[in-house]
Formats: sequence, structure tokens, C-alpha cells
Amino acid sequence: MLTLAAIKENPEEIIRKLAKKHFDAKDAIEKVLDLDKTRRTSQAELDTRLSELKTLSAQVGQLMKEGKKAEAETVKNKVSELKEHNKTLEANMKNAEAEITEILLSVPNTPCDMVPEGKSAEDNVVVREGGPMPDLGEDALPHWELAKKYDLIDFELGVKITGAGFPVYKGKGARLQRALISFFLDNAREAGYLEIQPPYVVNAASGYGTGQLPDKEGQMYHCNEDDLYLIPTAEVPVLYRDVIFNEEDLPIKNTAYSACFRREAGSYGKDVRGLNRLHQFDKVEIVQIQHPDHSYEALDEMIAHVQSLVEKLELPWHILRLCGGDMSFTSAITYDFEVFSAAQKRWLEVSSVSNFESYQANRLKCRFRTNDKKTRLVHTLNGSALALPRIVAALLENNQTPEGIRIPKALVPYTGFDIID
Repeated sequence: MLTLAAIKENPEEIIRKLAKKHFDAKDAIEKVLDLDKTRRTSQAELDTRLSELKTLSAQVGQLMKEGKKAEAETVKNKVSELKEHNKTLEANMKNAEAEITEILLSVPNTPCDMVPEGKSAEDNVVVREGGPMPDLGEDALPHWELAKKYDLIDFELGVKITGAGFPVYKGKGARLQRALISFFLDNAREAGYLEIQPPYVVNAASGYGTGQLPDKEGQMYHCNEDDLYLIPTAEVPVLYRDVIFNEEDLPIKNTAYSACFRREAGSYGKDVRGLNRLHQFDKVEIVQIQHPDHSYEALDEMIAHVQSLVEKLELPWHILRLCGGDMSFTSAITYDFEVFSAAQKRWLEVSSVSNFESYQANRLKCRFRTNDKKTRLVHTLNGSALALPRIVAALLENNQTPEGIRIPKALVPYTGFDIID
């Protein structure tokens, strides 16, 4: 959530920046400023009335001491009237504050200056690329056919058990999943991240804190009876809410594996076949709570970490800096990693790495106390390191040979086998 202080300091700049996300913020920002003026006017009047109330209350005591009961009763009536008026002022302030919060929850984060202009994925900018591009023959099979051929994934059984988008992994397919999770977690721990095992369901406050709610409410599975949500990413339960750290505690670096659940309403067609888009999938997440002065250094560090993973997996990759029109609601800047799927002949997104600056922290009330005892909002960052489904799709397709599917050297200690045959 944008801070009221930032909006008041330069509302025109906020409106200009949000235009890069193709969000017209003019009416919302003007409404927030009007409500803040109402709140401050009520606060000033309340302060005056409270001072007057204190004086009158003292008068009542003095008049009673002097035996002037009639005069004391008159003053008491004034005190009662003031208290009722003060209740109205307090209600006006609370209503204005609630309306300000409601509006700000619907306003996205401002993109940083490095974010390119653009309306859609076609306008994203490739900033770096690498990895060996496989040269497969015309008879190369897509991963869903390879999964069936080698009995790795049973998509039909998943449909029978639950529905489309809930695959069942079997044999070496299940072992490959477990190997990738361990590989990603070990690499994160070696990079200084603390491993966390979080809950898979969260309350609404956690969803609002990270920005999944209300923006992504239609994409989240909701347990109505308990008013809990299945997590779409481990970012939600791994970030901190209602906490003040000491400056020396920063940075805080956490990593977590979790199953993730997304409704993906409206997804259909060839782009969702096989593992390309699922309702339940596995992912390892990395999260940093950073000092605002160092968050962009941390972003570069996280990008380098994800790059090292796709390089170790020997996959062709590139990094995209997302344009304003393709960014998430909460992000200040996002870099997407895509790997090339040789049999499908298309790029598949496997990671997003983002800096949210203070936007999530303001919602979460996640702050730190500086060494000179001032309280500031932290910056939050997260990234997929990595999401498994499309990584598995690319590994199966790109490494298929007449003998079987080759396992990248870095994964062999985790799988316990070097070929799927």
C-alpha cells in the first residue's frame, strides 16, 4: 500500500508513475487527499474540544468545592454536550481513515524508473540470456507424451481424483520432483537463506498484507467455513506482519518449499497442456526483508541466484525486465526468468523476482527501528527459486535422447539416477 506521506508529498508524481502501469490514479489520489483534509480538520477540532473539556471538568470540581451546585450542574451539562460532540468527531476521523485505507488497497504500487513503458508481454525487455540451446529432431516429443511414455506423471488419474490441473507424479517422476525441491533448498541455504516450513493456509490479513487480496481474490482457493485461503505462493506465510525489527537484524533472508494453489480461472488452450499451467504445483521461494538503502543490491543478488540455478540445470534461459503494463499489482520492478522448451518450441516462465520496496511492508506493518531510534518501513523482495512444473517440462523435453531422458549432472546426487529409461 502506498504511504499517505508519499502521496501528500508529491501527488502528481504518484499519478504520473502509475500511468506507466496503465492505472488512472487521479480520482483516487484526489479523494484520499480530500479525506485526509477532513480527518485533519476533525483532529484539530477534537484537540481543541478535549482541551476545553479538561478545563470545564476542572471547573466542575472547583464549583462543587465552593458549594455552587447549580453552576456546577450547568457546566456538567456543557461537559456532556462536548463529550457527545467529541464522539461524533472521533467517528468522522475513523470513517475517513477507513475510507482512505480502502481506497489505497485498490491502488497499485508505483513502478520504479527502470521499468520500461509498454502494454503487454510483447513490450518486455530481454536483459540477459544464456544456456545451451538443444538441437532436437522433428520427432521430439512434448513433455506430456514423454511423461506417459516413461510412466512419470499420470494426468488422467489426477483428473479422476480431483480435476484437471492436479497431476499425479509416479516413480522417477516423483523422485525428480523431490530431487529438485531438495536441490533448490540446498542452494538457497548455501546462499544464506534460512529454511522455513510454513502453513499452506493463511488468514485474510496475511493475504491483504502481501497484496494477494483483494487483487487476486478470484484466483485463490477459499475455505469458506473457516475463512482461510490456500496459499498461491510461499511468499504469503513467510513474510512478517505487525513487527518492528532492529536495524542490525537486517537483512532477513528466508526460503521455503510449499505446494501452491491457484484457480487460474479463464486459462484454456494449448498453452495450458501438461505441466504448463496447474492448479496445484510445487515451488521453492526466496524472500528478503531489506534495509531500503540496500534493496536494489539485494534484487541483483537474487537475480544472480536464480540465474545460477537454471545454469546448473543446463537449460537455455533469458531474463526479461517486465514493462509497466505486464507487471503485478504490488511490484515496483519485476524480472521474469524463462527457459526454452525445445519440443514445444516456446519459452516458459519459471521465476519472477521482484522488489516491492515499501508497498507490502506498509500493508504488513513490517518496520525496523534505526540506530537513531526512528521507525521506518522495510523493503520486501521475493523470487521463485524455482517453480517446478515448467522446469520439469523443459528438463524432460530438452534432454530426451534415443536411450532415454538424461539428468543434468548437478541433479544426479539428488535423483540417484542419471537417466530416465
